[in-house]
Amino acid sequence: MRELKHKNLYYIGGIVRDMILGKDSFDVDITFVGNAIEFAQTIKDAEVLQVNDAFGTVKIKLQDKEIDLASTRNEIYPKPGHLPVVTEIGCSLKKDVLRRDFTINTLAKSLESGEIIDYLGGVKDIKSGTIRVLHDKSFIDDPTRIIRALKFSVRFGFKEDEHTKHLQAEYLKNINYDMSYKRIKKELIETFNLNSQEAFESFFDEKIYKLLTTSDITRPDYNIQKLVTKYPVENIWLVYLGWMDISVLPLTKKEAKIIADYKRLKQLPLENDYEIYTEFTNSEKESLLLYAITENENKVTTYFNKLSKIKLTITGKDLQNMGIKPSIKYSECFEYVLKEKLKNPEINELETAKNFFTQKH
Repeated sequence: MRELKHKNLYYIGGIVRDMILGKDSFDVDITFVGNAIEFAQTIKDAEVLQVNDAFGTVKIKLQDKEIDLASTRNEIYPKPGHLPVVTEIGCSLKKDVLRRDFTINTLAKSLESGEIIDYLGGVKDIKSGTIRVLHDKSFIDDPTRIIRALKFSVRFGFKEDEHTKHLQAEYLKNINYDMSYKRIKKELIETFNLNSQEAFESFFDEKIYKLLTTSDITRPDYNIQKLVTKYPVENIWLVYLGWMDISVLPLTKKEAKIIADYKRLKQLPLENDYEIYTEFTNSEKESLLLYAITENENKVTTYFNKLSKIKLTITGKDLQNMGIKPSIKYSECFEYVLKEKLKNPEINELETAKNFFTQKH
């Protein structure tokens, strides 16, 4: 950020952690010690694009780059598990980092001097690969931090320190289900879209799944990571979790269809290739992977590797050219030809269609 330097500007949180680790960062967070909105008005040649007064954040455009700036702020949790409330805009840098989740995410780096500010031993914990909460009420305030800890353990190979492990285990024995499931879903997506079998096993073995249900669940003994790697999908997280009851989560129409298709497929006998072909072709790909995990892997792999490649080329125009007038028999003919082609992909579709009509169908 050569074009943006000021003694009160700091990179903060994950980007500083990733700089130390030598990794690319997903987000670039810049904090202004003070009121970032007021500061933005003073930047020469900067265009203010968006302002959020409640959180003290501002988006500016400077030298053709869009930059997000956040004021240092202090927050409280008036209700455990819900969104925090901002109590102070423009607080000290130390107060700002004290509201964060783990010590590894509390570092600040000056944009002006490059100096790293470390109030809570974050550098040491990064170097030792330790995930450590800032205080004993951390998971009570925000249970999504439990899933975030799992995400960081997968991304970086870090482990929770013993006290953090203890606090997590104690919270999961006495969960407050009055929480923001929108935030829970966001963390689940970010965690399981990493496609990690390790995350899947830890999620259930450490009973983190209890955040979603009061029921006891045994995870399927199945390597989902290998399945998703072989058959890539968009909604990876749903392949990991869609087989269990996730009705507490706010789902999009596409996500709800994935679950509905999976539940429908579970109820069907699917006794032959034709039934598998027709039902699987009309279902979401994620639904098929869920079916493979809990019901029948062979049917799914047969579909992907063989059946899905079979397509009819014959059309109604072909039947008209054969002298057959349009009628309900058309759809019956196509069904017949498809069944025959599933048995033998090398058949002549036109000859098979002729056979259909000559056999008194």
